[in-house]
Amino acid sequence: MIRRNALDRINKFLNYFDCIALVGPRQVGKTTIAQTIVDDRGDGAIYIDLEKQIDRDKISNPDAFFSEHSKKLIVLDEIQRLPEIFQELRVQIDERRRRDGLGGKFLVLGSASMSLLRQASESLAGRISLVEMTTLKISEIISSQSKVEFQDQVFATAMSPDSQADETAKIHLDFHPIVDALWLKGGFPLSYLQSDDWMSLNWRRDFIQTYLDRDLPHFGFRVETQRLGQFWRMLASDQGGVFNAQRYAQSFGVSGHTIAKYLDILEKLLLVRRLQPYSKNTIKRLIKSPRIYIRDSGVLHALLNLRSINDLRNHSIVGKSWEGFVIETLIDAAAGRVQPYFYRTAAGAEVDLVLEFAPGQCWAIEIKLSSKPVLDRGFHNAVEDLVAERRILVYTGDERISMRNGVEAMPLISATNEIRIAVGEEPN
Repeated sequence: MIRRNALDRINKFLNYFDCIALVGPRQVGKTTIAQTIVDDRGDGAIYIDLEKQIDRDKISNPDAFFSEHSKKLIVLDEIQRLPEIFQELRVQIDERRRRDGLGGKFLVLGSASMSLLRQASESLAGRISLVEMTTLKISEIISSQSKVEFQDQVFATAMSPDSQADETAKIHLDFHPIVDALWLKGGFPLSYLQSDDWMSLNWRRDFIQTYLDRDLPHFGFRVETQRLGQFWRMLASDQGGVFNAQRYAQSFGVSGHTIAKYLDILEKLLLVRRLQPYSKNTIKRLIKSPRIYIRDSGVLHALLNLRSINDLRNHSIVGKSWEGFVIETLIDAAAGRVQPYFYRTAAGAEVDLVLEFAPGQCWAIEIKLSSKPVLDRGFHNAVEDLVAERRILVYTGDERISMRNGVEAMPLISATNEIRIAVGEEPN
């Protein structure tokens, strides 16, 4: 089993907050996390799946149900199925607060962003904390893989007649196949865990079609699903590009307002990322439009019909695919404690990812699909503009290398750990 980073975050937050909202796209593993928490607590915690009529019937009288179980953790899965319950949750949370810490907590799960679950942000203001659950990340997989292989190695060493204690220090994992598999298949568990690339691709194709055919109407979106699917695929072809709504509008023969609506839908369903330009404390002429990324690399590759790692490496999208994969990994490592941007001026100064830890405090991160750490003048000009505290090049080599102008070149897993340490998380 791959232990998810979100599990530790939720358990920690439940010590401090009355209600936790765990949001993320469908099939990302939210239900598994919730059921693990319920099983681990052993105090009669209750799990309610609002997609099941039998469970919705249990809370047909929510006041009576919540009052009866007022000292227990109650998990409400697919909360968007019953938006009217948010008002009742506000009343119950306030009542539980008056129990001097003896009241139970709520964990609500939703398959969309909090901006879409508007009732929560309005009804539970000051009472709810958000945890976004992303797809599987390399730190989670390597951490689990390392523990398994470490245990296997320790057992083999112990069984050897001439074993020595320091033999375990020689353990080394080749992370490249793990990274390639996650990059190709993406981080949805049912895609990544497929041993066959073709079956993984079929799962992702079905996932995309299910979103278009079932989930869009379920969330109340009134759009032409075929047109939205075409827009989604066009975004994939433009992965990491600066968004030009007018160009899309001309291609589809619709208004710019309609294109903006399409993008909002995919963003609220946590399927695309709108990376905004960083524009503080500078008088430079800046690119003002956002960059758009398909958030899961596996979904990106399915939209482009890329089956194997060779298909991917031979495709023109490969560099931008890797860039998006790394960006999502590093943003997740920050556990919601930074603001992510990109930086680009009209004169060509550019940084792929700017992480703002506090006003005026940022890291500049460049991403290269190369085993040789090389940077162009545009990055060096950009980090001077930004006065970046740390300057990092994420590349595909295995070593950490000091470069000129204070730049540190490092593998992805090292950059992930640097960010986790900076925000107070344990490194993997």
